[in-house]
Amino acid sequence: DFCGALNLDAIDLTGYYMKGYPLVPDDDYIFTLKNRIHKAGLSVSGTGIRNDFGSANLAERLIEVEFVKKWIEVAAKLGAPVIRIYSAKKLPEGYAWKEVADWIIASFKLCVAHGKKYGVIIGLQNHNDFILTAEQAIYFVDRLDKEWFGLVVDTGNFQIKEAYSEIALVAPYAVNWQIKELTTINGKVQPMDLKKLMKIIAASPYK
Repeated sequence: DFCGALNLDAIDLTGYYMKGYPLVPDDDYIFTLKNRIHKAGLSVSGTGIRNDFGSANLAERLIEVEFVKKWIEVAAKLGAPVIRIYSAKKLPEGYAWKEVADWIIASFKLCVAHGKKYGVIIGLQNHNDFILTAEQAIYFVDRLDKEWFGLVVDTGNFQIKEAYSEIALVAPYAVNWQIKELTTINGKVQPMDLKKLMKIIAASPYK
């Protein structure tokens, strides 16, 4: 209602604010929400959930994959073109980054295949967790189907290197954005320069 009153184009319907999360809502809830959004003059730009593919236990990762798959189907029913998911909460102790990244990518491949089936793009959000740099985010992009996988660029969560340079590196792979009012430059938290950011986005293929 707030976004409709502002005459915005679209809204991100984050899954973990929906009734009963992490359980999947029933169709009546989904379609009532979809109806209300349309009548408010909005479309759905995406949705998002909380997942964690960081377990060294394959069975636990596959449970997380099934969780994501169920919410991909919710995204499709809502008409959301993108579902935002995470990689892992942290690097598991005793493992190298690349080793963990490769098993996370194997989980992502299963999700991307399911997303393709339902017409939903899988968007990896850099959340200052397992993904800390643009280079790490691009490692994922290079190993997954770019037609159905991309990045949800979180402008506030490149905190190790110079943030605007990192954002510029990942902008070509963006399928959605989370623009924060603060960013981190050389370890110092600063207000996001929105004009500078918009120039980076405008220079990228993102539409």
